[in-house]
Amino acid sequence: MTEAAWGKAKVALQTTVGQNNYKNWISPLQLMSIGGGVAHFSVPTSFAGTWVERNFSDQLLHALADAGAGAHRLDFSVAEAATAAPNNTNATPPPAARIAAAAAAAEKDQPSASLDARFTFDSFVVGKPNQLAYSAARRVAEGGHVTFNPLFLYGGVGLGKTHLMHAIAHQLSVDRPDLKVVYLSADQFMYRFVRALREDGTMEFKELFRSVDVLMVDDVQFLAGKNSTQEEFFHTFNALVDQNKQVIISADRAPTELKKIEDRIASRLQSGLVVDLHPTDYELRLGILQKKVALYKNDYQGLEIGENVLEFLAHRITSNVRVLEGALTRLYAFGSLVGKEITLDLAQDCLVDILRASDRKVTVEEIQRAVSEHYNMRLSDMIGPKRHRTIARPRQMAMYLAKQLTSRSLPEIGRRFGGRDHTTVMHAVKRIDELKLADSQLADDLQMLQRMLEA
Repeated sequence: MTEAAWGKAKVALQTTVGQNNYKNWISPLQLMSIGGGVAHFSVPTSFAGTWVERNFSDQLLHALADAGAGAHRLDFSVAEAATAAPNNTNATPPPAARIAAAAAAAEKDQPSASLDARFTFDSFVVGKPNQLAYSAARRVAEGGHVTFNPLFLYGGVGLGKTHLMHAIAHQLSVDRPDLKVVYLSADQFMYRFVRALREDGTMEFKELFRSVDVLMVDDVQFLAGKNSTQEEFFHTFNALVDQNKQVIISADRAPTELKKIEDRIASRLQSGLVVDLHPTDYELRLGILQKKVALYKNDYQGLEIGENVLEFLAHRITSNVRVLEGALTRLYAFGSLVGKEITLDLAQDCLVDILRASDRKVTVEEIQRAVSEHYNMRLSDMIGPKRHRTIARPRQMAMYLAKQLTSRSLPEIGRRFGGRDHTTVMHAVKRIDELKLADSQLADDLQMLQRMLEA
């Protein structure tokens, strides 16, 4: 009765709390029992239980009552198995789930987050887009003095930043067990600092993080807007660098592009080696798939996948390595479960949703919005008559990107830029082609905008 009622209640909750809230907060709940008017739930973390009780208790009680399992109070307890499990998901979690995971890690009272055993240097596929980042990471992993500090890795989702940071930590644990190495996300750093403030333990916090030999902070962009945490991060960073202790940082964009991060922090972050992990090219994507196939041979013995299928996936799924690897995993699972050979036809049928998403086309309007936001200008100026250089140059860049990333003709692009003639678009494309060879900043801006639009 309890299980059936909870199933019915969950269906109703998807509507009342919304899909995102349901996925992040309701779906992880397990109804253990209802007795004495109390509904007992198992939750992954105490933070999750507190959040659900504070924000969704009325909806939960109402849904349970409608499902025939009335209760007037909720009780949440942390499942032991859930708290012991490492946070090693491949996909980037949504904000609420990311926050809950950070809180769970902080509750464990361990300085370093769990490492994924799969993320080693041996499992990292090296290609032209990530060669510099890989070489720099290997150099840091040797554990000796390096001439660049910090090492700052940045790039879009699924390009290998976290993989390289885990690989560094794994290598140091083997070759230099004498070093104190701490790896954690920016969220985990923030929660440890907040807890230290709450429990009057700031001195212990400072001693912990300023006594490490190697500090690695992943996804530092999530410190945006957290002023007190940024202050502590800044002083920790300075203390370690001044002691010649290695700092490794990752983010989704370059230091100068981090929004709501203090200028002094951005300046310090770019004082070492800043490395961009570029979007993968075809050869690298194919190499990643081939390496993954070799790893799967023991798990799926006798199940073969043709080279033509791998080439098809490498051509079609271009933006995200995690999506690429997930597609391959789905093919192996499907082929194994239904006992079918993994052919090109099967791949097209099995991955229709992934392939459709990968075929998303960039629009001229998206390009205009992205360029306007990047240069802090009004969208109306992008398509308006003003010809001042601070407006004309971004407009030319937007026209250039529209020509490169869309299938629109020159006259169509011109019409979307305030009814301009196709010759104006031709001039803009030619001018940007010339400038990107001479102006490194403009070239970097173009590359970043294109990567963001194609992601």
